[in-house]
Formats: sequence, structure tokens, C-alpha cells
Amino acid sequence: MPKTLTAILLLGLGAYGAACLALFLAQRSLIYFPPAQAAIEAPTSSRMTVAGAIVKISERPRPGKQALTYLGGNAEDVSASLPLLAAAFPDHALYLLHYRGYTGSTGKPTEQALVADALRLFDRVVADHPDVVLVGRSLGSGVALQVASMRAAHRLVLITPYDSMADLAARQFPYFPVRWLLRDTYKSVRHAPRITTPTVLLTAEHDEIIPASSSARLLSAFPTGVAHLQVIEGAGHNTISARPGYVQALRWAR
Repeated sequence: MPKTLTAILLLGLGAYGAACLALFLAQRSLIYFPPAQAAIEAPTSSRMTVAGAIVKISERPRPGKQALTYLGGNAEDVSASLPLLAAAFPDHALYLLHYRGYTGSTGKPTEQALVADALRLFDRVVADHPDVVLVGRSLGSGVALQVASMRAAHRLVLITPYDSMADLAARQFPYFPVRWLLRDTYKSVRHAPRITTPTVLLTAEHDEIIPASSSARLLSAFPTGVAHLQVIEGAGHNTISARPGYVQALRWAR
């Protein structure tokens, strides 16, 4: 092989390796997008001390057995979801987790940390409210599903859910070995077979982020009869909560 061709190949391999390294180092900045400030002020809020961080909980207190915990999307300030959740669940106490590094919380988000924090919140909530509805949107659907695989929730609602973050990333970066590089994989399809909680998957008809095939693969991984899928017509990934029928679809979980 001519030396010039060898040099070109080595240069190309070096550039590809550098690109893989850059993707590996920057991957969490491509997954998590903490908002700059709170969308609205919750009726009340609390702080929960967890390993290596203090996380904020936006709350709408209510007495009684029923409560809801909400796990938001990767760029969401969860307080923005309070009005719709309050409309859908007027009698439930509401607890919305601000992920590590997001508005009001310290620390850095990782899959392991977010799942651990969500489990901690669930255990805190269920001590006072035995019937807990788990709601996870987009990124949070992967967190909520893992919690439901380890805890007995009353209902599970997964909004714009996916089968695997690793598979989504591999489709977005087809020329890189993403499945080897990704540290936070959120492989929901692996946890779904352990779910016994009645579950609904709410998908957007025109979701430009999560392919319908990804949500369908997740649905097929649940035990028979546990989960069903409902499509919100006319909705995109980020507009699903603004569409008619969204609040009514949430009310299934009451």
C-alpha cells in the first residue's frame, strides 16, 4: 500500500476515533437539557436529600390515599405540568421531581441517579398515600417504568415512551458505535416484562422524536393484558399535552 494512502487511512481513523471520543465525553449534554428557570411556582415545594445531591419536589398537597408522582422530559421544568395534572387528578396529592441539575436541584443527572431518586420519592409518597399513580413523560417514561418494575404502583402512565434510548441514539448517529459508547441506555424494553401495574402508553400521532415503531416495540414487551396504547391525534412530541383529549386520557389512571 502506498505511503500516502496509508497516511490518509490513518488520518481518517484518527479523526473517526476523535469523533467517537468527543461523542462519548459529551453524551450526557446531548441527553439532558436543564431549563434555565422554573416555569411556574408550585403551591408548595420541598427538598429531598439523596446520595450526592439535594433535589427539589414541586407539590400540590392533598390528604387521603391517592397521590401521583411525575417524572418529566429531558428539557422540561416539571412545574409547568402542574395545571394539567391538577385538572386530571383533582383529588390526588401531586409530587413532581426536579431531576439532579435541573431547576432547584443540585448534582448531575445520570440514569442511575434519576432512577434512585425516583424510587426514593415513591417510597416517601407511598408512606402517606398508598395508591400512587406513576407518570413519566419522554425521558421520564424510562425512569417511571424502572420504578414500576420495582415498586407496586396503582397505575402507570407513559407519555411519548420509547423502547430504548440506546436504539434511538443509534438511529440518530448511525455511523458511530453508539450502543458501546452510551452510558445511560434507558432500555425500557428490558424492564417492561416485569410490570404488573395496569399501564397506558400515550403516544403522539405525529411524534417527530420517538418513532411509532419504538413505542410499539415497548408495548409488545409488556405481559399480556397489562398495557394498552392510546394515540393522541394531531399531536407532536412536544405538543401532546396541549391537544384535546390529553387530560381525559390521563384520567384513565385515577
